[in-house]
Amino acid sequence: MAHRSPRARRPLLAAAGLGLLAALAPQQPAALAAPAAAEEPAVLVGAGDIGSCLSDGDEATAKLLDRIPGTVFTLGDNAYVAGTAEQFQKCYEPYWGRHKDRTRPAIGNHDMRTDNGGPYYDYFGEAAGEKGKGWYSYELNGWQVLVLNSTCDLVDCEDDSEQAEWLREELESSDAKCTVAMWHHPLFTSGWKHGADPRVKPFFQLLYDHGVELVLNGHNHHYERFAPQTPDGELDKDKGVRQFTVGTGGGGLNGFSKDNIAANSRARNADTFGVLKLSLYPDSYTWKFVSPAGTTFQDQGTDTCH
Repeated sequence: MAHRSPRARRPLLAAAGLGLLAALAPQQPAALAAPAAAEEPAVLVGAGDIGSCLSDGDEATAKLLDRIPGTVFTLGDNAYVAGTAEQFQKCYEPYWGRHKDRTRPAIGNHDMRTDNGGPYYDYFGEAAGEKGKGWYSYELNGWQVLVLNSTCDLVDCEDDSEQAEWLREELESSDAKCTVAMWHHPLFTSGWKHGADPRVKPFFQLLYDHGVELVLNGHNHHYERFAPQTPDGELDKDKGVRQFTVGTGGGGLNGFSKDNIAANSRARNADTFGVLKLSLYPDSYTWKFVSPAGTTFQDQGTDTCH
């Protein structure tokens, strides 16, 4: 695979060859001001589909991280195209790698192409969870953060699987008021390249049953925000889970189906690299899509926890 160098790099892959699918005007919630809070929020910031030696997108998004404090998350496919040790060192390390000490990653299908993710676990170490599994949890400002492995052709994702049982126990034992979960493959998507993945529905069902607020995914290389919904895709403003697809970390971009936009899709963009910034308050959150200077797409909002 050809590798870029700091002095010989291709122009930023904004939309060339990808159909120039522009942003749809997002439907903003009525209130966009940050919730009143006595303390500063914790920040989660990140994206998926990141390190490519054939794109400048990861360099651009890493510069965004440089000026945003907080915990960095990844949503899988960290190093293209096969998650080798060399690709982690040459395609991920020079840019997002400078934030490695504050990163909590998720694994993707490209990461698992080499030795079932061996180089991924070696690169991120304990931050990636138990080697060979990839699921783990942590707390952030009273929020429960759940990271799952959705490469279901290699790891069991069924309702009675070890991973699902672990998720169930984590949800039942937590006293957190607010929860965010993340993994690579989305249950809901309007993307043309990768369709919805029903194998992760057991995860979404457990999260919905336990009143979880947010799910973050990658896999499709674009940004899409959904209204809160049930695992069957029905709008549920009271108990629904809000899903974001944030596959805009730098590894190229791809667009949306012209004739099959998913129900409850509220904001979409396929020509802008960027990161999602979540500000986590004790009983609420705000979101903001942050993109490089000179880009025009915006999406931001706020909501309370269930």
